[in-house]
This record gives sequence, C-alpha cells and structure tokens, in this order.
Amino acid sequence: MEYTPNKINMFLLFKLPAAYICGVRVRELNERFCSVSVKHRWINQNPFKSIYFAVLAMAAEMSTGAIVLANIKKSGRKVSMLVTANRATFNKKATGRITFKCSDGKLVSDVMEKAIITGEAQVLWLKSIGTDENENQVTEMEFEWSIKLKV
Repeated sequence: MEYTPNKINMFLLFKLPAAYICGVRVRELNERFCSVSVKHRWINQNPFKSIYFAVLAMAAEMSTGAIVLANIKKSGRKVSMLVTANRATFNKKATGRITFKCSDGKLVSDVMEKAIITGEAQVLWLKSIGTDENENQVTEMEFEWSIKLKV
C-alpha cells in the first residue's frame, strides 16, 4: 500500500480523530515533500479568534511525520518513529486557511539509510513552514524525530 493524501486523511479519521475533527488534511505527499492544511473554524479557534496553537502543531507535525512514514514505506523495513522534541515561532495571527509545507525528504531518506545500515537510533530535526492564503508566513515549527530500525 502506497501512502496517499486520501489514505493518510482516513488514518486521521480513525487513529487521530482530534486532528480530523479540527480540519487537519494532507494535500500533497511523497517521499520528499508534504503539504498539510487546516482552516480556521469555530471548533479549532482560541479566544483571540484565530487557530489554536495546538491545532497548528498537529498540522505541522503531520507534514513532517507523513514524510517519515512515506520513507519508511519506501524502505520496506520495520522502523519505529517518535517525536522527541519540538519548537515553534509564531509571526502573525492564524486565520483563514493555513498550509504547512515540509520539504526535508532528502534528509529523512539519508537518516533512514543510516539507521538501517547502523541499526542504531537516529535523530533529525524537520522543519514545517505555515503560511496563510496570501503566502505570508504565520509560523515555523520544527520537530525532532527519532528513527530506529525494529529488530
């Protein structure tokens, strides 16, 4: 089974329902790039009439994690993955549709290869940039992923 945006979105519905209910959706996905969007709605707002930061974090994490999943699938190996740290900066109010893009797939591929060759856990930081409908940067989030070959 190849990972596609529709399959990941169905995964969200059944395994991460909070993200699905809040409107997090994968738009594009391959081993090198992922785009995830979320639209400001009543269900995901904060008291300041913008998207709650945790909803933004769900979308940003999904944009990085889906690339890791796609690379694990491509490797044909059993690999565990886990977020071990994160950091974020917020530049402006998140209203309308926010799209997160991560294009760190080459880094994931290289680190995955190293994890398979050495059999040791590897860590890497993946960046996701969130922009509004006018391409203004709203937030930048980074997630530290630990990747380890299962034995």
